[in-house]
Formats: sequence, structure tokens, C-alpha cells
Amino acid sequence: MHIPRYVTAACATAAATVLATTTSAAAETGPEQYDFFPAMVHSILHLDIDAPGSNDWNCHPSAAHPRPVVLVHGTYENRYNNWARMSPELKAQGFCVYALDYGDTDDAGVALAPTVKGYGDIRKSSKELAAFVDKVLAASGSRQVDLVGHSQGGTLSRWYLKADGGANPSDPSKNKVKNVVQLGATNHGTTMSGIETLADILHMLGPGEVPLGKAGPQQYVKSDFIKELNADGDTVPGVDYTVIGTKYDEITTPWQSTFMTAGPGATVHNIPLQQGCSIDLSAHLSMSYSPRAIGLVKQALDPSAPAAPCVPRAPGF
Repeated sequence: MHIPRYVTAACATAAATVLATTTSAAAETGPEQYDFFPAMVHSILHLDIDAPGSNDWNCHPSAAHPRPVVLVHGTYENRYNNWARMSPELKAQGFCVYALDYGDTDDAGVALAPTVKGYGDIRKSSKELAAFVDKVLAASGSRQVDLVGHSQGGTLSRWYLKADGGANPSDPSKNKVKNVVQLGATNHGTTMSGIETLADILHMLGPGEVPLGKAGPQQYVKSDFIKELNADGDTVPGVDYTVIGTKYDEITTPWQSTFMTAGPGATVHNIPLQQGCSIDLSAHLSMSYSPRAIGLVKQALDPSAPAAPCVPRAPGF
């Protein structure tokens, strides 16, 4: 049966309109949280929600804070449970804040838990980040963004700079990113407190990666991905890096492996979370909820921000 071309065009237009309406609909905003565990529970009970203060697509950057901040969550986390404390604090300081979910497209068993994100191939996730950054730049009218990444989010940010348009090696003035701030990033791979060694012994680095997705094994210290990520050095020209690590990190191990070395045209500030504050015992998952870590992020994004506070924090959730 022949369908007239004008009918086909009309249907396509209608479908595109519906899709645009669906994808542009504002997500529910969840409440502010003060620890990771309650944020995780809330995100299980309320799927596909924004962290408070994030994803206001009508936000206009100020002269004081001209670059939007894009928050990049870690492996098996999501845009709410990773940032439900930091996002509203950055918003209150005057930043336009955005956060995305990524890496939930692989055919992996963990996909059965819809609140779990960030398990897919990091190379594919980088393209999702690239598209999101372009969307933020278009909406805000800004020339550059700042990236704040937790765990894989920090490593993914580096791959985006290296391979998917975040940086312009021939002309760093055209970089899309000015600052990269990391918390517990797996920059040089992780032994996962020995789990990586066990996985290697049990030959799990191949087929064994499927149930939990590709991103985890890609962050092991001996992975091809980590080798390729660092083949040309830790940094790219024109970007300032702040790397925050906690000595109680049980996921990115050894914890000092998160720290980087500056290459030409870049700066790196490696900051132990416990430096000057021994009572903050934040571990990997809880560090994005640490008032001190949040204060250090604020200072990295705005040197005029107040000194990071030092308050007691337990190592758990």
C-alpha cells in the first residue's frame, strides 16, 4: 500500500513533536540529603529525579560564575543519589548546576535495577557526556563548562577531554571545559582492595564483566582502557584539575592512585581530604556528602569561596 509522502512527513513531524515534548519535560526534583544512604533509598523509591538545584535550563550564568557546572556521577550511582547534597550547595553559591545520568545502555544484569547507572562502556558514556555538555552550552550561552566528577565520573571526564571533543589540543582556547574537579577518581585504575586481583585469578575480566557491566573492569588497574587513558599523560593543555582523595577510600585503591601529574599547559592540585582535617573519615561513597569535600569543590570552582570546613564525618554512608 502506497502512503502519500505528505502523510509520512506529517506523521514524522508529529512523532518528533511528541519526542521533544517527552524529553524536554522537567523531571521531579528530589529533596536535599545529607548522607549517601538515604539519598540512595530515595532514588530507589522515586526513579528519574533531579538533585535539588540542578537542571534549571533557564539558568543564566553570572559574571561571578560564568561557567555552568556539570556534575558527573560514579559507577552504579545516579544524578540524584550522588549529588543530593553538593548540587543545592553549589546552586546556593550562585552557580548554574546540571547533572546527567549516563551509562545504562549495556545489556547487563545490573540493568534490572533502574536506579543504577554508570555501568556501561566508558567510551560510549563519554559520548553521552559530550552531548549533554553541548546541550548545557547551548542553553546557557556559555563558551565553557566546569566538570565535577565522582569516581568514574572523574575518569570519564578525562576521556571526554581526550577523545570526544571536550578539549582542543591544537587550540586550548577553544576547549569546552576549563576546570575538572574530581572526588576519588579512578585515574590510574584501582585494585578494588584486592578484588581486581581475585577477578584476574578467576578469569573474570572477560565474560565475567557482563552481569555488572563493562565500566567496572575498565577501571581496573591493568585494564586496556586505563592504559589508553594515560598513554599521553594525565592532563590536556588549557584545563585546571583539582583532585580530591580520601585515605579511607576502599574503592579507588591505593587511594593515592587518584592523584595526577600536570603536563604542559595544565595545572593539577592534588588534595588529601584529611589534610588539615583528620576528623573527616569519609570513604568513597560518602565523600561527595562531606562538607569539607564540598567546600574544596567550591574553592576549586571559585577561589574566593570560604575555606572548606572541618567537621567530623564517619567513614560509612
